[in-house]
Amino acid sequence: MAWFEFIWMDDIGGNVEHVAQHGLTPDDFEFVFENYEDETFSESSGRPMRFGRTEDGRLIAIVFEWIEEEMTVYPVTAFEVRERR
Repeated sequence: MAWFEFIWMDDIGGNVEHVAQHGLTPDDFEFVFENYEDETFSESSGRPMRFGRTEDGRLIAIVFEWIEEEMTVYPVTAFEVRERR
């Protein structure tokens, strides 16, 4: 498995807070990032987007940016989604 570095900002308004606003944690994000079921691009931002299940079974979408030749990840947001067809 590849190794990735995630840049988490836990200051006010940072991405840790943004993910928490959707009832998720950095651990949820990282788990889905590495165990995703589908990958596409966000229609609103054009950023990479992955779909997958958290360890407790929730289907979520994660949006991120690649930094430094695709080894470093800046998490933008994560949110729960309905079942995809």
